[in-house]
Amino acid sequence: MDMGEPIPMPTDPADLELLTLAQWLSPAFPVGAFAYSHGLETVVADGSVHDADSFSDWLDDVLIFGGGRTDSILLVAAYAADPEGLAALDALARALAPSAERATETELQGAAFAATTAAIWGGADAPRTYPVAVGAAAAAQGLDLQNTLQFYLHAFASNLTAAATRLVPLGQTRAQAVLAAKSGTLAELAGLALSLTPDDLGSSAFLADIASMRHETQYSRMFRS
Repeated sequence: MDMGEPIPMPTDPADLELLTLAQWLSPAFPVGAFAYSHGLETVVADGSVHDADSFSDWLDDVLIFGGGRTDSILLVAAYAADPEGLAALDALARALAPSAERATETELQGAAFAATTAAIWGGADAPRTYPVAVGAAAAAQGLDLQNTLQFYLHAFASNLTAAATRLVPLGQTRAQAVLAAKSGTLAELAGLALSLTPDDLGSSAFLADIASMRHETQYSRMFRS
């Protein structure tokens, strides 16, 4: 190809959709996800998470029984909700936050996400909780729901893996190996969430919730949650 020629742009709607989701759920998207550890900093400090295997177990629990599952259900419901339903769903999402820091985590990320997507792609910029904001924006742009869920969950797990890389600490290759091993879990969780409703909401990741509460008074902290 002549280097002076313009690079061909993708025109397949499916390609454009995936690229949009990749941008929305990228570490470069300005939601400040890097500032939050979801309570991981506390369990590293007390020794509960101390290597790749213990981090892998903790990540499984958070994804399957905690915030990963809850956020997936909220995102699916937001995708189908009308404006009145979105407001009620957002209020429910705030009420479900198990600690002040976890509430701040979802509120600030969601507000930043909504403001940025509205400025670039159009739509409402109402400051919603993060999964509700992503679900509403994906519906407004006509993006595939299952793809949106998979990208969202992968971003969720990726951010926690990046935090573990610094906190445990884990070598970058070992940390990425843990994340790669979660691909099946993320796909299965996304598929399951498609059939769930807010009536199925519930969490049993109690130690992760308690860790997020304890983090509020932790003496030395790198992260906001």
